Amino acid sequence: MGDKPPGFRGSRSWIGCVEASLCLDHFGGPQGRLCHVPRGAGLQGELERLYSHFAGGGGPVMVGGDADARSKALLGVCLGPGTEAYVLVLDPHCWGAPKNPSELQAAGWVGWREVSTAFDPNSFYNLCLTSCNSEKQLPTLD
Repeated sequence: MGDKPPGFRGSRSWIGCVEASLCLDHFGGPQGRLCHVPRGAGLQGELERLYSHFAGGGGPVMVGGDADARSKALLGVCLGPGTEAYVLVLDPHCWGAPKNPSELQAAGWVGWREVSTAFDPNSFYNLCLTSCNSEKQLPTLD
């Protein structure tokens, strides 16, 4: 793609949401719209955007931060009985084929987390909101 120095290829360096979005675009995957949140405490203000994203059929949201280096993928958002909001978080390191959704939840791979505790209030976050793009097709192997 040309956005990294030559030594990056084959290295164990991590990429973030910005690079993931570039990869999606470059390789013809779903489009990824970036949203920068300067502080985790500001994520509360992005709930309406996240709700609209999922309600409109948007795909998983990749999340990356600086002080909070635990990668996560968001699969949904909801309001609790009080004023607390929750996000459905999937650990992107999940692997294998679970027998059922309960197995994923019991193993801690997926679960509802309070927004106020799932994000570091002092870390910035980049969100990559994925959406289907019917015009782009993945390249075929001929």
